[in-house]
Amino acid sequence: MTCIVGVAEKGKVYIGGDSAGVSGNDIRIRADEKVFRNGDFIFGFTSSFRMGQILRYNFKPPKRAEGITDEEYLHRDFISAVIKILKTYEYAELENNIVKGGVFLFGYKGKIYYVGEDFQIGTYMNKYESVGCGKQYASGALYALEKYELKVEVKIKIALEAAETFSTGVRRPFKIISN
Repeated sequence: MTCIVGVAEKGKVYIGGDSAGVSGNDIRIRADEKVFRNGDFIFGFTSSFRMGQILRYNFKPPKRAEGITDEEYLHRDFISAVIKILKTYEYAELENNIVKGGVFLFGYKGKIYYVGEDFQIGTYMNKYESVGCGKQYASGALYALEKYELKVEVKIKIALEAAETFSTGVRRPFKIISN
């Protein structure tokens, strides 16, 4: 359980996350962060701290070939490397001949992307996205704040506060980073 919020604005991506570690009815505040930088990417994860640790400390984003679009690079080279590293460290699982992993957001070249447990990469028409048990509350807050001239970090903090207020699986402290 968690809440990760990503916002793309003016060529930058901002990702914020909470610090809750939830197991059943137990909740603990984790010192290891759910948002981090890795090369040209920033990440925010839910699903498993193990997945986040692999993406943070073991994953090396592949070199981008010249002459291909961002989408070609991300949908072919990047996500294949993510799947490979998660398999290598025995996180990804094979179920009915389909590889499954966890859910995370990442920022790359000024855009925010969503990765689902089936490793599909989603991009949306709005400039924000959230994942985790607090996503509906955070998304609603971001929608309501969209028309106001506030710093992106303030919007993310308010969205995370809304998620914390209404979701039992979201807790401070919040960490917000950008690239």
